[in-house]
This record gives sequence, C-alpha cells and structure tokens, in this order.
Amino acid sequence: MPTVQIVILAAGMGTRLGAKPWPKPLTPLDDGRSILAQQMDNAREVFDDVRFVIVVGFKNEMVMEAAPEALFAYNDAYSETNTSKSLLKALVNTADGPVIWMNGDVVFDPEVLRRLTPFLDEDRSAIAVNTAVVGEEEVKYKVDADGAVSELSKQVVDALGESVGINLVAGKDKAALIRRLDECADQDYFERAIELAIEKDGLKVTPVDISDLFAVEVDFAEDLVRAIEARQAHESGRAGT
Repeated sequence: MPTVQIVILAAGMGTRLGAKPWPKPLTPLDDGRSILAQQMDNAREVFDDVRFVIVVGFKNEMVMEAAPEALFAYNDAYSETNTSKSLLKALVNTADGPVIWMNGDVVFDPEVLRRLTPFLDEDRSAIAVNTAVVGEEEVKYKVDADGAVSELSKQVVDALGESVGINLVAGKDKAALIRRLDECADQDYFERAIELAIEKDGLKVTPVDISDLFAVEVDFAEDLVRAIEARQAHESGRAGT
C-alpha cells in the first residue's frame, strides 16, 4: 500500500472541555498518552507508511513539539473559523491521492481505520458512522436510494446514525471537496462542504458502520471519562484474546 495521508484537525480552542494548560488534542488519557498520540499510534498500527498533516492554531507550538515527525498547516484564524477552514488548510497541502481526516479530539479503536482500508484501495469516499446512537448535538446522516450519504449535519431529522469524526476523501473527489470548503462560511463545519459536494458535484460518500467498535469525540469532561472507559475495555478485551 502506498503512503497513507492522515490529516488531524487540532486547531480549535476546546473551551467546552474546560480551561486547561494544553490544547484539547494534548489532553492526557489514562495510559499517559495524549488524544493526539493515540490517534497517531492507531494510524501507525494499521498502516505501514503514514504521512501526517496536523492543522494547528490554538497553542500551536505545544502541538508541534508533541508531534515533531508530522507536517503542519497553520490556521491563523482558529478563533474565528470552524473545521471547514481547517480542513481546507490541510487538503491543499496534501499530495495527490486519498486522505483520511479526523477531528483532533476522537479516541477510537484502530479497527475503525481498518474498516476504511477497502475504500482507500478503491479510491472511494467514506465516513465512519455509529448507528447505535443518535445524539442531539452530534452530526447525523441520511442516505439516498443507493445507500450513499444524502444529508450530513447536526440538523438532520429521522437520522440513521451519527458521524464519529473520522472520514475519507478519495483522490478523485478531493478537488471538488476543496472547492466546496472554500465556499463555506467561516463558522461552517466541514460536513457542510460534503453536503455541497454531494448536491453540486455528485459526490458519492459511503457510510461505514463502526457501531461495534468505540469512537468517542471528547467535547466535555464526561466524554473524556467515557472515552477512557471504552479504551480500557478495549485493551482488556485484547488482553483476554
């Protein structure tokens, strides 16, 4: 497999998690690693050759020092923009070919990345989804008659599940997504660009069900507790096999 490009969005201020001396991706987990470190470790566990591009903003030097092997894109407007603009900064700095990207606050089972591997191989766009829960504040989705994503936002009604913040854009679809990210308003999430590309460019995005795995976006203190418990249960299961 060629080099796998991984983008991590780590520019935000993470104010909902509470005031801390570090940016949210550097929040420590129970095993001593940060959220960012476990994300990078997961990628290295699954893929032989990984190229990381990390979007930094808030306390950028701390993130850069924590991951000196990565490349970085700087979102200088991190306090005024949302994930659409951070992802735009990253994608224009990637090489040809597909890109996996993730929010910098997701604690997850590395198997999630393995589920995306067939889509990497086939150069097809995809999003990891959880159909077991549909949180009111989470990004939710619907599909069309062919099973491709038709709606993707926090406002979706009668949703099938929620996005977990780990996604893949095919190399052939990247230019269209970049165009739509550029069109997005500063406060739009990157999901708005996906919706625009679906509507205007015929982008096909497949939802990949990872409901049997764990993937927790850490927005609040209780999310961190839940993420640590899920990771511990996963490690305990590994030890028992």
